[in-house]
Amino acid sequence: MLKPQQKVALYMEGFLHSDYGKMGLGVLRYLQNPIVGIIDTEHAGSNINKEHPIDRDVPIYKNLEEVVAQGAEVLLLGIAPSGGKIPEAWLSIINDALRKGLSVINGLHDTLADRFGERIQSPDQWIWDVRTPQFIPEIATGQAIRLNNKRLLMIGTDMACGKMTAGLEIYKWANQNHRDAAFVATGQIGITLMGSGIPLDAYKVDHACGAVENMVMQHRDRSLIIIEGQGALLHPGSTATLPLMRGSCPTHMVLCHRADKKTLRNPESISIPNLKNLIALNESLASACGTYGKPKVVGLALNTSKLSETEALHYISQSERELNLPVTDVIRFGVEKLVKHWM
Repeated sequence: MLKPQQKVALYMEGFLHSDYGKMGLGVLRYLQNPIVGIIDTEHAGSNINKEHPIDRDVPIYKNLEEVVAQGAEVLLLGIAPSGGKIPEAWLSIINDALRKGLSVINGLHDTLADRFGERIQSPDQWIWDVRTPQFIPEIATGQAIRLNNKRLLMIGTDMACGKMTAGLEIYKWANQNHRDAAFVATGQIGITLMGSGIPLDAYKVDHACGAVENMVMQHRDRSLIIIEGQGALLHPGSTATLPLMRGSCPTHMVLCHRADKKTLRNPESISIPNLKNLIALNESLASACGTYGKPKVVGLALNTSKLSETEALHYISQSERELNLPVTDVIRFGVEKLVKHWM
């Protein structure tokens, strides 16, 4: 639905510095479309490059009228909160955007097309509910294990710990270095960026493995398939990792972790165990006693945004000694360390 040159505005009201703002921040880092502005009254007058380490010139405005004046054609809702609910306070601006002729991209579980579809004014205007499944897959059969390519699955210690970011950075590196790579998007941000994919958490559990397998097999001829991670084995509210493992039959995995966290973000009552043990758990489950090969974790991708650069480098060095694996923060220090020994 989103055409390459359409001008996008992000609605981030109240979430610009929240963990729930990852939809908007992911789009700001990776979307190729022109982004004319961000709406957030608290930070109006600033620029995204002053608020986050994002090398992009995107001003922040106080209201919809200001981004429309900048030529905005699409309003993208830039949050991904737990449960995927649209804040009630956001409904009025969605209505206003449609009334002004803008299209809307919605990455939340709450759908908009059924509630606001009658507000569409022209054939060129649309509502894209990204998290609406586009097909019902066959039950998975494990056929990806017979492929001869490399399949890299991003796994994590928690929700929102950098799986998508690390995967996209590796995908960007692969393209820049002329590697034959594909990226399988499994969440709302990746789907928005790629224009296709599967909203994994919107599929019934019985269909989840098949949905992943379907996407992987569509890219069977690519030398490298990078599979966007979701959830975490450790998290009590997540069922996403096992379908990703079974559907993709990974040959390699990268573990993602927030360096400042010793517990889950929510619930904080659950401690993150020794990473070496967690790596062994993921490798064991992905392999299933050798049934699906011997996939290995080939590196640790850290989010060190809460640490100083000195603290981050110390944490990386210490982790490399403990795990005997390459470790880096892909945003601060790049991804080459994670890929050069096996890609």
